[in-house]
Amino acid sequence: MAIVLKLKKGESVERGLKRLKRVLDKEGLIKKLRDDRYFEKPCVKARKKSQRARIRNRSRRGRLELN
Repeated sequence: MAIVLKLKKGESVERGLKRLKRVLDKEGLIKKLRDDRYFEKPCVKARKKSQRARIRNRSRRGRLELN
């Protein structure tokens, strides 16, 4: 998969880089690269995933109780 980003007329390189970073972030490529940098045992991955789910559910429950 190739991402092609052409600079618009009069657009600076810095602005183009900012747009590229936004596209990569939206695609999730940066996060995937960071996650794949080091090997993580499957049990550790599962543990982290369940912890994130617990935190997410706890915050959702708190918002529901306020309403």
